[in-house]
Amino acid sequence: MRPEPFVVPGTPVPVPAADQPLPAPRIRVLLIEDDEDDYLITRDMLAEQDEGRFELDWRSDYDDALAAIRRQCHDVYLIDYRLGERTGLQLMREGFADRPSAPVIMLTGQATHEIDLEATALGATDFLVKQELAAAGLERSIRYAISHQTAERHALATRAANDGIWDWDLERDRIYFSPRWHAILGLTERARERRPSAWFDLVAPEDLPRLQEAIDAHLAGHTAHVECEHRLRHADGDWRWVTARGLVTRGVDGEPVRMAGSLSDMTDQRTAQLRLEHEALHDTLTGLPNRTLFMDRVEHLLRGASRDPAVGCAILFVDLDGFKQVNDQLSHAVGDRLLIAVAERLLTGLRPGDTVARLGGDEFTLLLDGIVAPAEAVEIADRLLRSLQQPFPVHGNELSIGASIGVALSQPALASADLLANADVAMYEAKARGRGCIAVFDEGMRLRVADRLARQDELGQILEESLLEIHFQPIVDLVSGRIRALEALARWPESHPPVLAPMQLIAIADETGLIGPLGKQMLSGALRALAGWRAQGVLAADVCVTVNLSARQLDDPLLTDHIGAALAAAGLPSAALKLEITEETMMELERSRRLTEICALGVGFQIDDFGTGHTSLAALHRLPVQALKVDRSFVATLLSGGEGEMMVRSTVALAHSLGLPVIAEGIETAATLQCLRELQCDQGQGTLISPALSPVDVPLIGSALGLAA
Repeated sequence: MRPEPFVVPGTPVPVPAADQPLPAPRIRVLLIEDDEDDYLITRDMLAEQDEGRFELDWRSDYDDALAAIRRQCHDVYLIDYRLGERTGLQLMREGFADRPSAPVIMLTGQATHEIDLEATALGATDFLVKQELAAAGLERSIRYAISHQTAERHALATRAANDGIWDWDLERDRIYFSPRWHAILGLTERARERRPSAWFDLVAPEDLPRLQEAIDAHLAGHTAHVECEHRLRHADGDWRWVTARGLVTRGVDGEPVRMAGSLSDMTDQRTAQLRLEHEALHDTLTGLPNRTLFMDRVEHLLRGASRDPAVGCAILFVDLDGFKQVNDQLSHAVGDRLLIAVAERLLTGLRPGDTVARLGGDEFTLLLDGIVAPAEAVEIADRLLRSLQQPFPVHGNELSIGASIGVALSQPALASADLLANADVAMYEAKARGRGCIAVFDEGMRLRVADRLARQDELGQILEESLLEIHFQPIVDLVSGRIRALEALARWPESHPPVLAPMQLIAIADETGLIGPLGKQMLSGALRALAGWRAQGVLAADVCVTVNLSARQLDDPLLTDHIGAALAAAGLPSAALKLEITEETMMELERSRRLTEICALGVGFQIDDFGTGHTSLAALHRLPVQALKVDRSFVATLLSGGEGEMMVRSTVALAHSLGLPVIAEGIETAATLQCLRELQCDQGQGTLISPALSPVDVPLIGSALGLAA
């Protein structure tokens, strides 16, 4: 059964007011497809773009489709390659005696170069793979196809009026040029010029041999007519693309005596064609080569490398760090401007012969020619990385981002797609190592990436089944040993071996967008556990729980609601919860409404890893900060003097001047503990005091821990 089109013919269409523009005419689309599921998908894609614009007609039977084509009442044809026992190519041959009466777009389930070429030869405008097709891409293909055919028809209809005429008397070597011929070139003052040089002197030197060859071949009888596209110099100095066509007249002896023809101005068509070709091979936002052009250049270099093993190339796969936050917090318009700025900066770092492309989103690739050693590629990657770490001035903002770069080098018999895949794998390895890293591909990476993807899927399952474990590390008063808080720490469940390390767990959650669900489970689970211990009298009523909050969680507009709901469900006051945020996250919070919302609940913040960022004193005054936590890297180097001792000492002085306590992380030795006491650090945590404890072990520690004097 054939469904009704989107807009049923005959349905009254509202007439716009006189001052309103007329609606765009509907595009009549004939879909020839024997699979009803594919029809429904196509229908929905067109409806997604503009339901009122397309009038879709569907034919699933070959003969029925042939009859519909011959009626010539559609604006565009979408023809599936597989039509039962026959094909869409057969339908094109049978349905169109010459060229198609309307644009034809061939659809196929699998890209095949031979089918593409044959469809193009039969007059198909485009060749689309159904599995790769999106609604916007289908609409754009239809629009371009109709626009292209309309331009061709217009050119044919106006050629007679727009062509310049020339008539060459070969015996006297004189040419008549019509006024239109001169007008095409702006040569009004040379209207009476009759010498052939009036034409040939204006031809671009690179094109003149081709024009002379075409004329000589026709005069010698080797071709049926003259047809040659070439450039002519306009009176304003610019080049105009023209097509000259001509036919010779011969005397009774067979010798040519006259040749006459026309000159067509093809500049606009040529410009449009070049623009279409450019758009097909370049990214519309940045103007950089797209994946298609980039891969073509990779294949070209690999062919050269196969002939000469001493010649090599490398691909750098660049993925921006922190780009999503720019889009989410400052708008997609700012994000687009940032991508353009990144493209410009990458271009400035190129060597002659190198190529930079944008594959999509915030992913860029660079093709480096003449690279044979990893160190050469890493040196270039390091230079680009340092360049990208410099702030970008965009729309009044100084945006600081970085990048992760994967490096892959060409190898004998390695295909272009595999080389790009290797660079992609290396980029994921760089991401796993942290921001601002470079990784060179090796075969072991592929296994690690596959394992990482498997662990990502497993983490999603763990969160869905609420199997995530929460351990708690006490934060104590460094003088009395009294427990002041418990930091909630996420742990991979032992029921899903092999157990993932905490750092890997958080990194995977952050990269995959699972940090939101993980954060919710941590928040509700930690508060629920604290409420139970308070009710049992295990912990004092003023002991709170601290939960880490990532920058990505701040993107969630429901974050404040989740925090409030978790406190209410646990029956705890807001003072029972402290959120730990990094300095970088705190500065992001300062620009976010989320800060005000969370503060309104009465929840306070502790600055984690203090000393590693660039927190301003003004920000500490404005924000509801209740403690500063010294980064463990400074605590670890405390006894060696230098930066570690200086940072702890200055942090204590700053915090006490603001009336805030200081918490030291990573206390592992008694000597470190004693030094922290001497520096008047207030609180601390670490394996010396207590490791992170399971919920079962927390009740066993009591309200205070004995610390060495």
